[in-house]
Amino acid sequence: MKRIFPLMVVIALAGLPASAQKDENNRIENAGKVMVEILNVPDDIPQDLLDKAECVIVLPSVMKAAFVVGGSYGRGVLTCRSGPDFKERWSAPAMMALEGGSVGFQIGGQATDFVLLVMNRRGADSILTSQVKLGADAAAAAGPKGRDAAAATDVTFRAEVLSYSRSRGLFAGVSLEGSTLRPDGDGNARLYGQGVSAKDIVINSAIHAPPSAKLLLSTLDQKSPTNKSGK
Repeated sequence: MKRIFPLMVVIALAGLPASAQKDENNRIENAGKVMVEILNVPDDIPQDLLDKAECVIVLPSVMKAAFVVGGSYGRGVLTCRSGPDFKERWSAPAMMALEGGSVGFQIGGQATDFVLLVMNRRGADSILTSQVKLGADAAAAAGPKGRDAAAATDVTFRAEVLSYSRSRGLFAGVSLEGSTLRPDGDGNARLYGQGVSAKDIVINSAIHAPPSAKLLLSTLDQKSPTNKSGK
């Protein structure tokens, strides 16, 4: 009996990594589904803006209740054009967290999907390495809709982060000023191992995306294979 118990403990511990990764893989799969659905609505994210984005952040099914208690947050994933110059294929996804601000009042208690475009290298570097307050640390604006960005304002063109929401099938630009974005270090550790930062995941091409990212990355590779930001 004494031998059986330690063996059971070893077996249980061996199963922890896979189960610990389950939430992160579900998050990535849901982000892929959200991206496909949003890029197939009639008035979706303008192609011109998607082509100039350095990174895309997808936060599936964020609930208002998540912002009632301090420390709770919406979770999602970030993928950037990989490589030190953000010019290569879309990277393995890094786990991200969205916190607080006025989000809870805007989404009205309904499950809401958010898609954020990070439009320049400064914004990408900031979000990959630290907590960023939208509207203060990074200029943010509601993203314009449609097949082109002709109706975009000067505020939109100056923004480092453009944000969109979808709730009850309604897709629209939404302001997330006052909210904070940060890398989800615990989620990244569970998925990729201790000591792997969000920037490592994006820049280091040796870090491979998990199978759960296939839909998200293939969709972005198909819809926007080349960085046209000119930066």
